Amino acid sequence: MKIAVCSSMTFSPEMVELKKRLTELGHEVTLPEFTEHYATLNSRDNMHLESAHNKVSYDLIQGYFDVIKEHDGVLIYNGSKGGIDNYIGGNTFLEMGFAHILNKKLFLYNPIPNLNYKDEIEAMKPKVLNGDLTKLF
Repeated sequence: MKIAVCSSMTFSPEMVELKKRLTELGHEVTLPEFTEHYATLNSRDNMHLESAHNKVSYDLIQGYFDVIKEHDGVLIYNGSKGGIDNYIGGNTFLEMGFAHILNKKLFLYNPIPNLNYKDEIEAMKPKVLNGDLTKLF
C-alpha cells in the first residue's frame, strides 16, 4: 500500500520511525517535506521553521495534497502535544479532510483526541490502529 504520513512536525522523529517500520512491512511511504531535517534538530522548540511563510514559500499545503492524491491511504500520527493526548492540529486535520474527500483510506495511529472538532474526525470514519501497524491490512 502507498501511504502518506501526516502529523504535526513536532512529531518528526516519530514519523521517520513510522516510515522505517511501514517500509519493513512492505509499504511505500511518503513523509511531509523536510521531516527528516526536522527530526535531526536537537529540540522540538525549533518548529518555528514550519511557519506560514515557509508553507507559502515551499507550497507545502498544495504539495502534500498532490501527494495524498497519489497514495492509497493516509496515516495520521497523533501523539501527545501541549497537554493534549492524541493531538491532531489544524494542518493535519486539513490533510485528513483532503484524504476523506478523495475517498482515501484513513488511519489514526492513536485514538481520536478530545478536541472541539472530534465530531468531524469521527464523521470521516478513520480506522484507529492503537499503535498496531499490522491493522493497516
